[in-house]
Amino acid sequence: MIDYTSAGIDFGLIASEISLLAAAFIILLVGYLKGMEKTPPIIAFLGLVTALIFSINQWGENSQGFFGMVSCDNFGVAFKIIFSSTSLLVMLLAVRFMNAKGINKPEFYSLLLISTMGMMVMANTTDLVVMFLGLEIMSIPLYVLAGFARRSLESNEAGIKYFIMGAFASAFLLMGIAFIYGASSTTELRRIITDFSFIESQHGAYLYAGVVMVLIGFGFKVAAVPFHSWVPDVYQGAPTPVTAFFSVGPKAAGFAVLIRIFIFGFSGMEIISEIFWVLAVLTMTVGNVFALKQTNIKRMLAYSSIAHAGYLLIALAVGGQEAVSAAIFYIIAYTIFNLGGFAIVTLLETRSGCKSNFSELPGLAKANPYLSAVLALFMFALSGFPPTLGFFGKFYLFSAAIEANFIWLAVIGVMNSFISVYYYLRVIKASYFEEPETTFIPITYTPSIMMVVVITAIGTLGLGFFPQQLLEFTKAAIISFL
Repeated sequence: MIDYTSAGIDFGLIASEISLLAAAFIILLVGYLKGMEKTPPIIAFLGLVTALIFSINQWGENSQGFFGMVSCDNFGVAFKIIFSSTSLLVMLLAVRFMNAKGINKPEFYSLLLISTMGMMVMANTTDLVVMFLGLEIMSIPLYVLAGFARRSLESNEAGIKYFIMGAFASAFLLMGIAFIYGASSTTELRRIITDFSFIESQHGAYLYAGVVMVLIGFGFKVAAVPFHSWVPDVYQGAPTPVTAFFSVGPKAAGFAVLIRIFIFGFSGMEIISEIFWVLAVLTMTVGNVFALKQTNIKRMLAYSSIAHAGYLLIALAVGGQEAVSAAIFYIIAYTIFNLGGFAIVTLLETRSGCKSNFSELPGLAKANPYLSAVLALFMFALSGFPPTLGFFGKFYLFSAAIEANFIWLAVIGVMNSFISVYYYLRVIKASYFEEPETTFIPITYTPSIMMVVVITAIGTLGLGFFPQQLLEFTKAAIISFL
């Protein structure tokens, strides 16, 4: 018999992941039973709430389990809270949309829960192999979700493109991990940190080759330039709630792992900061410039997400506690107002025969003045206008860069923010100042989507007035990390 306590196996450390997996399996078992058609969203909701409660209860716990493969610290717990909350909001978006499009199937909710579980696995470890395992658990359901609208050619195209590019990125990542293991004889970041000088002096070429490949692999996942080409087509073709999930969940998971690896694990490599400097500038510039000419709102938000990934890369270039805290703050802020924007796009698309083009916006302000005002709020937040949460997110990021003497990086970030104002204001201009070519099709309000709109609007404006509470949370998240 194995003494599981001494072996370090503690299932309490992965209680959130277990609850999500259990809920996903229950949905698959009962989802198609007669009379149980409406239960999958309820089971998914309960599973996510349970995972969220387990994650909150782990706050302040600093322990390891499963032979060092699971690390329970505030950093991982903070991201688990982000993932659970994000999936809850996306699930509320999806119910009405999937019904309207005739694709409301039980497996959608199972795939959403399993993907969320993969994100938690990624954020809750310092072992590279476990990170890869979590990445695949997250990614494989996402490939299916991208092509979930099987009768839509755009959705099929999105699923195929995302699968091909995702498999390509995973191959790079796995090869990089193999190189790092060959150089250090371990995949545990804590052991690599301890012997870093020796590993670099003896097997520097293998170590650097592995680090570059790992960076390429995760560069695809966070849509950093030049690994971003899949984003616009996948975001446009996937069902809108799935696109909303893509834009915040996997991106947050990718940055959680990048912070673990490059600020915690390989911070001793001086060239890493220079690489992230270049990637940050390229990513935010390319994202903002290409967003200027888009005629589809989802495609515009896709390039916008690339630009926001560039802002987050600033934190990786800067390094240190302030930058990591600012990055977590920005991830939370972006999650809130970006999901709010997608919630309104979802409402627009639930109308019969409507798509997410700019041509759908004229007449919105007259027909739905409150909804258009909230849409304007989200666009101002994405632009970084005060007193929204978006302003403080960029303020803390750029301040961390300036304090670390990355002046030009902060200046380029501010200039890119000014560029982004143009295409975000286009949404407001189309809603308020353009006349519709035909009669504006009325929007049917649904409680679940409106709940998301209200929650995200309150978060965008409310936390904008009181950002200090959120900043204290993000600083507490890195106490045991750095």
